[in-house]
Amino acid sequence: MTETQYLGVPPGLIDAVLHLVSTGPVPLGGYSLAEMVAVDAVVDFLDEVPHEEAVDEAVRSLAARQLLVALPETGRLQVRGDLGIAVVFQQRARSVVDVRMTGTEPGQPWRTLLLPQPEGVALEVLIDALGVHELSLLEMDDALRRLRDRLPDGESDQDSADSNEVLAGAERSALVTVTQYSASGSTETAEMSADIVLAQKGDRLFVFTRDPEEPERLVSQRLDEGEVIELVRSLVAPEGGWQTHETADPASGRIAKMRTMIMKRLHRDEQPAASANSQ
Repeated sequence: MTETQYLGVPPGLIDAVLHLVSTGPVPLGGYSLAEMVAVDAVVDFLDEVPHEEAVDEAVRSLAARQLLVALPETGRLQVRGDLGIAVVFQQRARSVVDVRMTGTEPGQPWRTLLLPQPEGVALEVLIDALGVHELSLLEMDDALRRLRDRLPDGESDQDSADSNEVLAGAERSALVTVTQYSASGSTETAEMSADIVLAQKGDRLFVFTRDPEEPERLVSQRLDEGEVIELVRSLVAPEGGWQTHETADPASGRIAKMRTMIMKRLHRDEQPAASANSQ
């Protein structure tokens, strides 16, 4: 199937949707993996690609529901309705919070994607075990609060812990990856990516990040649930803050230092690749 070609964003759409989000979360419906791929939605964050037959069937299903419409004499397709809104907001995003969880109960999402917008709202994608992608638009504060409720929890463990031992015995765990990227046309390039690992063992919560000197090794950070979300927020927020308002108080000194440490490690890791590319 050829790449979907989109019309420009209708005038006033962004402002109208943002105003609607200010009144509360805006659900945009549930879609299968094949339907998401059919309209090029979140394809850069997928682990697998559905069979071509499934994508063809998804195109027919979307067309029957008037969500995917061929424009006469243009050779282009238009994504309409709530799915079209989701595609527009995905294309505007330049960062993503990708959360994968183990130990979830039936009916709970095992994966969450948050795609923040410059105005301090986020496109939320919840993926369950059946592959259904539930899409919503909501304010960033609400998105992070909902994420916090889904993450492993417990009393923060203040002792130094071995990550392999903890993860092997954890009832619930989560890998939180924060990525900032740039886009040129349809090509997206990651500029920064950082991992946070959470594990719940009994009533204790263990939090790990990558060692600045040995990125393949996880080190204990002794963070609680609130500090984890604070760190995620500090990593995903644009340098100049959100355009319309700040969604939270500035990061605490401890979290600010941790963010600086992560960014220094990432910049250091990029240097050899940059030198190699320049040769």
